[in-house]
Amino acid sequence: MGRLSPEEALALFQSPWAELKQRAHARRSEIVPGHQATYLVMRIVSVTNVCVADCSYCAFYRRPGDPEAYVLTNEQIFQKIDELRSAGGSLVAMEGGFNPLLKIDHYEKLFRKIRDRYSDTIEIYGPTAVEVLYIANHSQISIDEALGRLWDAGLRWIPGGGAEILTPEWRKKLSPRKYSVEQYFKVMETAQKKGFGTTATMVIGFGENPEARVEHLQKVRELQDQTGGFKSFLCWTYQPDHTVLAGERVPNDEYLKTIAVSRLFLDNIPHLRTSLLTQGEKGVEALFCGADDFDIALEDQVTQKAGVKIEPDIQKVLGWVENVGMRPVKREPWQMSLTPPSLPLLQGEEPSIPPLGVRGG
Repeated sequence: MGRLSPEEALALFQSPWAELKQRAHARRSEIVPGHQATYLVMRIVSVTNVCVADCSYCAFYRRPGDPEAYVLTNEQIFQKIDELRSAGGSLVAMEGGFNPLLKIDHYEKLFRKIRDRYSDTIEIYGPTAVEVLYIANHSQISIDEALGRLWDAGLRWIPGGGAEILTPEWRKKLSPRKYSVEQYFKVMETAQKKGFGTTATMVIGFGENPEARVEHLQKVRELQDQTGGFKSFLCWTYQPDHTVLAGERVPNDEYLKTIAVSRLFLDNIPHLRTSLLTQGEKGVEALFCGADDFDIALEDQVTQKAGVKIEPDIQKVLGWVENVGMRPVKREPWQMSLTPPSLPLLQGEEPSIPPLGVRGG
């Protein structure tokens, strides 16, 4: 079969579920032989909860001057990373929102100190694309300069957080201060050309229709055609508790359907990650709907404030996966591969991200 058109992808949302699931799993099996699912243990650290984006779907942020506003100290961040390492984790995702008090130098100093303290034992994800935009504009420097300085400070990944639904209509409804769809993809393209690893994301459940989801996926696929820079795609669901937007949670079957359509439409992104963070144990079924990778997150204040309950027992989460007949294989952040970390790279293979000190792009 040829590449799916947007119209064909849209029709899949109305197709019989058993047939769609089978097609998506068959496609996954072509890319990932056997019943393996890679995972990593990570922690999402919110450097600050101060943000001026005023997104209606966020229960976490506080405006400047709010009594509950904070900026974590380095020692507080180090304690969180130490706890992550003790649990066997190796990825810390650093979120910062749109804090007008934090400019580029704050992040440079922080990332250098993390690199000095932890060497290559911890990988840093973040800031997200929209945070890079804000940091650059607020620091009165170009996106190119901001990314260059973050690279020199030791950052190697720009994650896809802040994407939500990437259509002009939903951008305006959900996050009008988070820049345009075009600006979002410009940051991603620039980061990829500089050698950063990037991930693509989509959040569903705001009331958007399948047409909006397919438009989002199409934009991701188009940039991937040009750059090949997205290492994985992650979809998760909006959490409405304590938010201005409010609403109901998307049923898990709707989530699984979106995963399956994404697997068939995103034919140029090899790895799809299921969100156990937002779906819990039910999210493991996505491993039979096209997904092949998952995160075990020890903390994510943004979703926790909106009602997510994190399962702290890593072995219990791995048991969820094993109970459905999948074999979890731990990987490192830089390994978007099903080769277990204990095995050497095959001859001719290269790590997906240049080692520290080597600039790509």
